[in-house]
Amino acid sequence: MAKNPFENALEQLEKAQDIEPIDSVAYEIMKRPQRILEVSIPVKMDGGGTKIFTGYRVQHNDARGPCKGGIRYHPNVSIDEVKALATWMTIKCATVNIPYGGGKGGVICDPKEMSEGEIERLSRGYMRQIAHYIGPDVDVPAPDVYTTPQIMAWMEDEYSKIVGKDTPEVITGKPIDKGGSEGRGTATGMGGSYIIREASKELGLNPSESTVAIQGFGNAGSVAASILSKMGYKVVAVSDSHGGIYNKDGLNIDRVLQVKKEKGRVSEYDGPCEKVSNEELLELPVDILVPAALENQITKDNAPHIKAKLVAELANGPTTPEADQILHEQDVLVTPDILTNAGGVTVSYFEWLQNKKGEHWSEEEVNKKLDEIMTPAFRDVYTKAKEKHIPMRTAAYIIAMHRVADAILKRGY
Repeated sequence: MAKNPFENALEQLEKAQDIEPIDSVAYEIMKRPQRILEVSIPVKMDGGGTKIFTGYRVQHNDARGPCKGGIRYHPNVSIDEVKALATWMTIKCATVNIPYGGGKGGVICDPKEMSEGEIERLSRGYMRQIAHYIGPDVDVPAPDVYTTPQIMAWMEDEYSKIVGKDTPEVITGKPIDKGGSEGRGTATGMGGSYIIREASKELGLNPSESTVAIQGFGNAGSVAASILSKMGYKVVAVSDSHGGIYNKDGLNIDRVLQVKKEKGRVSEYDGPCEKVSNEELLELPVDILVPAALENQITKDNAPHIKAKLVAELANGPTTPEADQILHEQDVLVTPDILTNAGGVTVSYFEWLQNKKGEHWSEEEVNKKLDEIMTPAFRDVYTKAKEKHIPMRTAAYIIAMHRVADAILKRGY
């Protein structure tokens, strides 16, 4: 039986603790969320009845600052999943050294089966139930799976009504005209591209001579494809849930983006290419592989066949622990998700800062500041990994855990 995600999170903490331990009490504190909230949300449905939905908000640790993390709407939301995601958010924020702890929320629902009115009533109801436990300096939610800037705007409006004043800084990922940040939509792909650029330097990969395959052409994957091609990399393969395309001489990414927008799938691309499956894409003879789709794509079965020198995890959890070990033994550099895709939470942090100061930064300014956070974070993790001869994931955990433990100790138990 598969381990639950929270057990996986604890295992990763333990691995780092074995190599470079933190204070034992701080470690015990990090193994448990500070607060777990379960709420019931009654929603009037369009058909006339009322349905009760279950929602969660987990605040894992606030030693370094307010808890931060998305809210997901999904039929499979579980408390163990939300606890794991909140723990990973603490680690992610500490890895890139932004002053947040980790939080996460979720509601068990199927938004695809709900009308816009039902989703609005659910969103406002959820906010009413958690409002007294969150706040701009306590816990700052954001969008996640199947939640949108519009949903964040409804939640912010509801919170502002409850506290009696406009409070845009209580939530991030809002529409631009409601206090959202420029560059938020591209932040994950942009941040990941900076990490790939820095890792390429360490591996001696010249962009103009380096080939890239990207599994997943959603927001993060398509943005990364566009940015990397502008940086001079040769993007030779991309895929979405319907399958992929490959041309060893490179794809016309602008055209792929246009086709995806118009026809909904990259396989309709009309340039020279051959069709490949999502599984085949992972094993192509490329320099850089970017898993930007689902979790558990690289496993102990296909890891031995991966030919890339660099695997940049733009998705959450695309590599299983067994595969991670195999890739490390094969000298494949894996930049872990908690570093590679931290551009999203970093620009959420910028949105919060802008709201607090009543400012609005240009996209150019946002991207420059993002680079100034992602690049040193890569350096810290890469240096630790080399020094200890360990995978970058474990190095990131060590750095993050020491930062959190330091904050716990300075505050006092």
